[in-house]
Amino acid sequence: MARVPMTTTPLRAAALALTVAAAVAASWGGWSRYDAAHDASAAYAQARDDALAAGEQAVQNMNTLDHARLDQGLDSWEDSTTGDLHKQLVDGRDAFVKQIEAAKTVSTAKVLSGAVTELDDRAGKAGVMVALRVTVTAPEGEPAVKESRMLGQLTRTSGGWKLSALGQAPVGNTAG
Repeated sequence: MARVPMTTTPLRAAALALTVAAAVAASWGGWSRYDAAHDASAAYAQARDDALAAGEQAVQNMNTLDHARLDQGLDSWEDSTTGDLHKQLVDGRDAFVKQIEAAKTVSTAKVLSGAVTELDDRAGKAGVMVALRVTVTAPEGEPAVKESRMLGQLTRTSGGWKLSALGQAPVGNTAG
């Protein structure tokens, strides 16, 4: 039997140990990635994030309107809504156009913060609260700036999350 020099045996042992360690680490990493990608809580978190982003954008759209680009603004409102809210906007569009053209105002909204207040991913329903800073500029005078909180109800449609209801959030102490 041939004798193996002692200097190569520890090197081979170290190489084998490193190879085994690398294989274990790769397997563990692959399993962890697979597990995270198929985790229900990760999917729920993604649905929450999607609803929040859509809700913030829709509320901002609904508070932004320029009399010089009225059709574009109202189309944005309609694209952001569904259900009864959408129907109200479509049905009242002509009257609203007359009001805005007469007032010649420009309103711009900036989202300050937002949160999902409820989420039923299976039913495709969500609620959001969005804090906004709205600036309204009339043809004469200084712009009026107002901060407000809006509560929106979202419904998931084939086109993504859309506003199905929108209203002002109560302000002040509601505890009685």
